[in-house]
Formats: sequence, C-alpha cells, structure tokens
Amino acid sequence: MRLAIPVAAVVAALIGSGIALSGSQSAEAGEVPRLSDTAQKPPKPSQAELRKRIAGVMKADEKSKRTLVSQPDGAKSAPSGRIIGGTETTISAAPWMAQLHFSDSTGAGYFCGGVVIAPTKVATAAHCVKGIKWYQDGGVVVGTDKLPTQTGETDPDGNPVWDFHGGQIVGAYRQWNHPSYNAVSLDNDVAVLTLDRAVSVKPLPLAQPTDGALYQAGLDGKVYGWGRTSSTEPNSASQTLKVADADTVSDTSCAGAYGADFIKGHMLCAGAPPTGEDATSETTCNGDSGGPLVVGGKLVGLVSWGDIDCSAVGKYGVYAKVSTYSAPIQSRVDDANWNNDHTSDLLARRTSDSTLFGWTSKVTSFARTLNHGNFSGVNLAIQGDLNRDDWEDLVYRTSNGYTYWMYSGTEDPKLLSTGWAKNKQILIPGDVTGDELPDLLTVNSTGYLVLYPGKGNGGFSAPVQVGGGWGQYGVVRGHGDFTSDGKPDVLARASDGSTYLYKGTGKAATPFEARRLVGKFTLSSFTALVTVGDVNSDGHADLLVRDSAGKLWLYPGNGNSAATGGIFGARKDFGTGWQAYNLFG
Repeated sequence: MRLAIPVAAVVAALIGSGIALSGSQSAEAGEVPRLSDTAQKPPKPSQAELRKRIAGVMKADEKSKRTLVSQPDGAKSAPSGRIIGGTETTISAAPWMAQLHFSDSTGAGYFCGGVVIAPTKVATAAHCVKGIKWYQDGGVVVGTDKLPTQTGETDPDGNPVWDFHGGQIVGAYRQWNHPSYNAVSLDNDVAVLTLDRAVSVKPLPLAQPTDGALYQAGLDGKVYGWGRTSSTEPNSASQTLKVADADTVSDTSCAGAYGADFIKGHMLCAGAPPTGEDATSETTCNGDSGGPLVVGGKLVGLVSWGDIDCSAVGKYGVYAKVSTYSAPIQSRVDDANWNNDHTSDLLARRTSDSTLFGWTSKVTSFARTLNHGNFSGVNLAIQGDLNRDDWEDLVYRTSNGYTYWMYSGTEDPKLLSTGWAKNKQILIPGDVTGDELPDLLTVNSTGYLVLYPGKGNGGFSAPVQVGGGWGQYGVVRGHGDFTSDGKPDVLARASDGSTYLYKGTGKAATPFEARRLVGKFTLSSFTALVTVGDVNSDGHADLLVRDSAGKLWLYPGNGNSAATGGIFGARKDFGTGWQAYNLFG
C-alpha cells in the first residue's frame, strides 16, 4: 500500500474543528560588465491562487474517497501516509516539515508529507510527484504544525475561507522523481520539488552513503506526519503534526515481513512491529507518504509504503533509504542553472568581440540561448548559487583583480574583493564543509588552497588555509560530486597533463582526501577543462574538455567512489568550433 491519502479523508476529519571580503557594496554604474540577457522563471502563482488550489484540494469531492491503494487518475502512483499511535508535536520540534496538497487530472485531491532539505527544495516520495502537474495543481505549506481548516466565513464570491494557521504557502515550479521509480514495486520512491520562492525554515540534512552507522538496527528514529490515526477509519487524519517512535529495523527482519517486496539497499523498515491493533501499535499510515524518518539529526528515510492494514501484525512501515539516493537528491538541490531545468549549463566568451554567451544543456549537446553582453576585461567567470535561491549566480574577476558577484534581483554586481588579482584559481565546488551551505575556494599566489566557508547569503566566514602545494597545478576545477558520496570534489591538472581527483570529506579542517590520479589531459592536446555540474542529468558531476582542434567533449561522471577505477565514462562529442571562445565557466 502506498502511503499517500485522498484529501477527502483528511477534510472529513478536520471540518469544524560575513563576507564581504572587502565589502558587499554595489559597483558604480558603468564600471563593470552586467548580464544583459537572463532566462526568466515562470510567473509565481499569487497567494490567492495558491490558497484557492489548496482549498480545492481540501474540499475534494466524493470521487476522491477511493480505496487506499487506488492511484490518482492519469498518474502511475498514489500518495499515502499515516501515524497511528505516537504523540502530537510542534513545528518548532520539526521545522523542516512540509504539507503537500495536490490534485490529479480529474481534480481528485491528495495529501502527502515532505521535508525541506534546502530553502527552495522539498524531498518527498516519487508516488506523490510522478504524473502530477505540480506547477498548476499543487501547493506546499511550511512553518505550521496544523493542517488548513475552514473558518466558517466566506469570501465575496461565496467560497469558504480557510485558515492556514500561520503557515507559509508556496508553489512548486519544477519537479523531479527518480528516473527508475517503479509504480508497482515502489522501488526508487524518491522525488524533489523545487519551490517558486525560498522558504525561511531550517532544512534537514540528508544521510550520506558514509552514514552507514545511522542504519544500524535498533537506533532511535522518529517519523513525522499528519496521516491517518486509524487503520480502519479513512477519515482519521490528524489535524496536528504527530511524531512516532520508529527505531531502525534490520534488513533481515524487514525481508522476513515482506519477502521479495523488500528491496535491500533501496528500502528500509523502521518502528516496532505492529500488533494488529491500533491501540497497541505505533506506525505510519495513509497520508504520511513522503514524510521524514529522522535518525541522528539526519533524513535517513522517506515514508513509502506498508501493508494495506496499517496495524497488520508484524508489518513494519517501509521507507526509501535516503543514503542510497543522496547523490541524485543533492544534485537536484544544486541544480540552479540558466534556463531553470535539471541540467547544468555552460558559459563561453567569444574571442572576436568578448561577448559572453549562455549555452543550455540539451543532455547530449549545448544550444546557445543567452547573450550576456560584452565581458571584455574579465579573466575568470564561474557559476554557483551562493545564496541558495535557485537562481544561478555569476562570480567574475576583472583584470584589476576586483571580483564581483551577480545574482537574481540585483541590477548591479556586488563587490566581493578588490585583492584577488594574484589568486591563481577561484572555484565554487559546492558545500565543502558539510554545513549544507555553498563554499568558495581559491589558490593564492603562494600556492595555498584557501577555503571561504559560505554563509548561504552570498557572504563568507573568515578564510581557512587548507594546505600548500597547489601552485603545481595550472588548472583546478570543481563543481559538484564526482564520487556519489554527497560531497563536492575537486580536479587538478599538473603541467604534464596528469589530472588528479581530490575527494571531498565534508570536513572544514581537512576538506579533501589525498589526491588520486584519474586521467591525463596533456596541455598540447586539451586546451580547456571546465566543470559546471551535471550536464547530462544523471545525478553525477561531469567534465567538459576542449581539444586542440576546437572540439568539445563531455566526460560523463559515473559516480565511482572506490579508491581505484575511473570516475568518467566514455567521452561524448559535444560539437566543434569551440576554438572561437577564450573563457569558459
């Protein structure tokens, strides 16, 4: 049974009741280049529209009162969820909780849980996303532990007025579900919604592949949701957020309960085995789908499925195992780009007239879609969402060493530093320190790697010298995770073309492991190495290389985290004529 719930069942239960390295001042008008062409996101739905959507979902008609295993019309999966037993809790104890209200193609309403993992990102179950047009039929509520209720009043058009109990109401303009999600087996039941505006709630960190200790049987876990409180009464949703004990269960015990339906490594069980009676069971149920299982302060599981009888003897709640999917989920967290899809794009400046163009990834090629204007006098340009608003930012350095940050909502770039002329490298690889905030790295004139921990608002904390010897590299690049461990990595090329991987650790004091040779890109044969993230949308960071004939190649990341073996698959031809460009980012 999928653990999402038709909304009509909910309604029936609820009716009635710092840097600035040298300052962050704007540059003087006309002083420096500005982006003259940028892609636009779809218009944000108004608060009135979002309220109307959610009210419509909450008032879902009788055809939503279907069996618990039925699916939204036009979709391949249905959401569900539940907490039987447990206790009511507050949003301050679970600030990352999100309510997901949505309709299918027939107008039938559904409800799922979700969890905020970044200011514009909510993780949930794939069966709460697949087949749903979230951009037009869904709404997300955060910042409250109460589900919406009717006030008893009507608006000027005679429609009931709903109370959202102080929650922040937002839309979702992008959606992603795991490409291998199976609506029958519920394998790979993970998804991410991208919100149309940032929310001001504390995100919940993802469990990573290195967090195996969090999955040891018997560890204290908690599951949260507004789902059904009865295994027999469909209209028993909880008006107030509930929490239940859900200690981790061994794979052996889970397989014993579900046989071949349990897929080891992709799923996990949690909670004491139900007794067959609601009064003595504590478990998830319909309406809890997509909600979080939390162990050790991290998101270790997403509510996925269970027995059709939520309190069936010995039938644990089953969750998607987040550590298995942290890399593709994190890739969605970090997928801000120029045309608002799920692939990383390329910047390239034409040599003949210094025009900076934006090239949109088409997965197997690039299309030149944006003209950013004249960027003469600029010797470095890199992309990265420093303030986590899901708009791609541009950090660039002019010939006098002044370094600027351009981001959404500003007409003038912000000055980051006046003294970076001697920095040999500047890169924005991602969250190097493990605090869920994007960081910046430089290699200074003495060959030291310097870390600037990000604050998540475009500012940085005091710089930290990581280590020396980086002056031996003519190229240091990095944007994303090459090894599928949820931590950004760095590539460095020596004078003989030997290219090394510095695998990220997520620790500020020692952010990288010892280097490892991953290939040889000689300077005579390969004239540019570029890292912009996940170009082909498979969840792994990729490498772009221009050869001496002007051909661009994509070396697709394969996510290999082993100490040996390559980290790139067979290279892909991305076109010719790239010798006409002299600056990539």
